Order: sequence, then C-alpha cells, then structure tokens
Amino acid sequence: MNVARKAVETGTDQLLCEVEDGVATITLNRPEKRNALSNELTPALRQTLLTVDADPAVRCVVITGAGHAFCSGGDVSGMGDRPAAAPDERPRPTLEDAIRKLQHGQETLTLRLFDLAKPTIAALPGAAAGAGMSIALACDLRIAAQNAFITTAFANIGLSGDYGGSWLLTQLVGVARAKELYYTGRRVGAEEGLALGIFNEVVADDALMARSHALAASIAAGPPIALRYMKENLNRAVGVDLRSALALEADRMVRCTRTEDHREAVQAFIGKRKPSFRGQ
Repeated sequence: MNVARKAVETGTDQLLCEVEDGVATITLNRPEKRNALSNELTPALRQTLLTVDADPAVRCVVITGAGHAFCSGGDVSGMGDRPAAAPDERPRPTLEDAIRKLQHGQETLTLRLFDLAKPTIAALPGAAAGAGMSIALACDLRIAAQNAFITTAFANIGLSGDYGGSWLLTQLVGVARAKELYYTGRRVGAEEGLALGIFNEVVADDALMARSHALAASIAAGPPIALRYMKENLNRAVGVDLRSALALEADRMVRCTRTEDHREAVQAFIGKRKPSFRGQ
C-alpha cells in the first residue's frame, strides 16, 4: 500500500481531501460557519465521495470538520422568508420540483455515503447538527472528542428533518429515543452519545484526529473485498428477514473464498506472519 500523503483536488477550498496510509481524510472547511453546508461545499462533497470510492489507493474514509465543529447542517442565514421572484428573476420552483430536488440531493449525499463500498468514520471535533448530524450518522463509525455533541436541531428552526437522520438515528437508539431527540432538539453530549451507541469512542479533544487516523489505517490494512461485503451484509440486514440475510451472506462468503486475499490470509496464518492484502 502506498503510504505517501497526497492531496485530492475537490474544486473548492471549502472541502479538503488527502490520502495517506490508505486513508482518505475529507475535511469540511468552513470553520467560520461551523462547517455549514453550502452551494460550493455540498456538491464538492458529493463528487469527492465518488472520487475516493473509485480510488484503489483508498481503503477507508474519514470525514471531519475544521475548527471546533463537525457540521452545523444547512446554513440558517440563507433560509427563512423567500420573497416572490422579481420580474427579471427565475420563478420559484414548484412544490413537486423542490421535493424531487431534495430527494436527489439526499440520495447523492447521505445514501451515497451510507452505501460507499469502503468503511467510513466520522471524526467529530464538536457539533454535528441537523443535516450535519445525518452525515455523521451515515458513516459506519463515529469517534467523538470530549466537546462533541449531536443535535437534531430541526424543530428549533421549524423544520421536520432531512438527509436520512430520522432513519439513521432510529437504527442506533430506537424509535422512542429518536422521537424524543427530534421533538426536543436537545444536545446529546459525548458521554451520553457513547452510552446510547451513537458514538463508538470518545477521546480527548487533542487526540481526535490521531485516534481516528490510527483506527482508519488499521481498517485500511484489512482485506478490502471482505470488508466491502461485510458492510453490504450489515447494511442490508436492517431491512431484510433472516432468510434473505443468510442468502446474501452465503453469496458473499463464497466469493471471498475465491479471492487472492483469502489465500494470502490463510498462508499468513500458517506462516505466523501478518497478511498483506491487495484487494484481489
């Protein structure tokens, strides 16, 4: 595996990406706005997810935020009362067009992240709110700094929620707790989030990125094909019965037995050495 650090062009300074040790670290870079989503950042994030998913040098993905926040969701300063269009402006989209646009936006961000063929980790230095919470929840694992918290936040601005947060949060904490967190919009701090299963780990603020990279690098050293199938099995298990899960597991297990990585792992076990996986 190539361990040299390389930058990945995202097309905007609002989103940074670099690859090292098989780990792509994507940084939301609007610290002055608590890394709120924007018309520059969000399309760049969508495209960068495709880029790292297609890059064979990337075996695990970390998403984090610059400064003291993960992502505060939509930029509230750009919301609110939208006056009717002036005669020389484009007309306001119809209700149906606006719904279709948001549906497409969600599928190409949260769903794309959830379905990414590679393991993903959200590293939270601080707040993950609204759609920012949804992005964090769409990752496979979450590591939180002591000062981190999540909040649904939607009720605070008179909205019902988007980007899959209602589904993703329900899978982690159950329906009743998810309803409470949506209805109240209260903050869930690092230790409570750990107890609820929202966070996998909580670390000191200054240890967040080192720990996140170490975990990601250890995952990146694993068998890429098997890891991809593990993620698929676990994602699908949420919505299928046991018989369907067994069928998918059997298919993916047999496919793994035909890989060079499996043969390498067996030889390494016999030879009492560490395997070297090539994703083949």
